[in-house]
Amino acid sequence: MKQQFTDFVHARYPALVRHGAMLTGDRGHGEDLAQEALIKTYRAWRKLYPDGDPEAYTRKVMVRAAWRAGRRLWRREVPTGVLPDAPVRDDFAVRDTAELVLGALRALPAQQRVVLVLRYWVDLPEQDIAAMLGCSPGTVKSRASRAIAALRAMDGPLADAFSLSTAGQGG
Repeated sequence: MKQQFTDFVHARYPALVRHGAMLTGDRGHGEDLAQEALIKTYRAWRKLYPDGDPEAYTRKVMVRAAWRAGRRLWRREVPTGVLPDAPVRDDFAVRDTAELVLGALRALPAQQRVVLVLRYWVDLPEQDIAAMLGCSPGTVKSRASRAIAALRAMDGPLADAFSLSTAGQGG
């Protein structure tokens, strides 16, 4: 039993972390989300293996945790009196598509981000998303609509990318 779980984690961990990063907008938080979900998967392993779908179970746990995180005001950050070293400036990072997308997702409220990832990254229909999140399809549609409107806004999270891509085009 333990070996099957270990094999599952080794095989699927990178994909689960990517899924978590998309749901949270941050790779570090995505790893945390995947690890917390894997703990719950391990506890349920006897029910999931061999006849269940442990990956679907783990992803569902991750989605629900990311959805609930949007409702919490406190997100586990602990203020500190000493600031960490400043990151080195990367002049090309703003042009990196993956970083732009993650940055844009990070700027959205958690529940809008979760709906967008499930709808457009995982490619789930609205009814399935609503069932997974325990809300109505109308809520899914409105969250997706608001998120897309925010991403399209000229002052939204992709505004800098848009201005960079059009700056060199003459008029």
